[in-house]
Amino acid sequence: MFSEFDLFALFAVFVVIAFLASAIRIFREYERGVVFTLGRFWMVKGPGLVIIIPAVQQVVRVDLRTVVLEVPTQDVISRDNVSVKVSAVVYFRIVDPQKAIIQVEDYLNATSQLAQTMLRSVLGKHSLDDMLAEREKLNQDIRESLDAQTDSWGIKVANVEIKQVDLTESMIRAIARQAEAERERRAKVIHAEGELQAAEKLFEAAKILAQEPQAIQLRYLETLTVIGADKNTTIVFPLPMDLVKPFLDRPKP
Repeated sequence: MFSEFDLFALFAVFVVIAFLASAIRIFREYERGVVFTLGRFWMVKGPGLVIIIPAVQQVVRVDLRTVVLEVPTQDVISRDNVSVKVSAVVYFRIVDPQKAIIQVEDYLNATSQLAQTMLRSVLGKHSLDDMLAEREKLNQDIRESLDAQTDSWGIKVANVEIKQVDLTESMIRAIARQAEAERERRAKVIHAEGELQAAEKLFEAAKILAQEPQAIQLRYLETLTVIGADKNTTIVFPLPMDLVKPFLDRPKP
């Protein structure tokens, strides 16, 4: 049978073990503990072994790793009154555990709601063409706006990426028609520029040939050679008067 001393010793050992079990906290390298003493903030501890006084102190564990937050698809009306559906991804991490616990009730939900609001607000200031062509600039604008709001929560927004911009069927057809019209316009402009350049070159060639009459005669002979290479049965070619003028000016016998 155990004596009273033995029972007291066992009880004391049990109390010590229970105290140590409830007092010892181990925080990993990417974790911190926000410690409160009688409800008041005391300090941020970790990583490693941390001793907490049971019933007097409480600790809240905070993860400092980067969080990947998917922003649900949002209905956005662009500056040119086009309705689109946009989804995005936000990358953020906690840089001040004290603010993340004290300044906001649920930092993850608060950041998600704020990201949805910022996505609609920032994209609503831009046209549809900007959403499709300048996505990097829009990502930067959303990140800066979101980071400015979450700074008071001890949260740093590292990056924002727009995942997808969905258009309605009618808008897709309208964009296709616009692209086709743009291609036709460019083709006409290129053709007109080619005609202009050709006309300029012909004008320069005409001025050069006009300076030397014999050059025009040689050009006529070259043209005859080219035509003669084809299998034509009849060739009607205007004969320049400069070629026959010496014979016409000959004195009659």
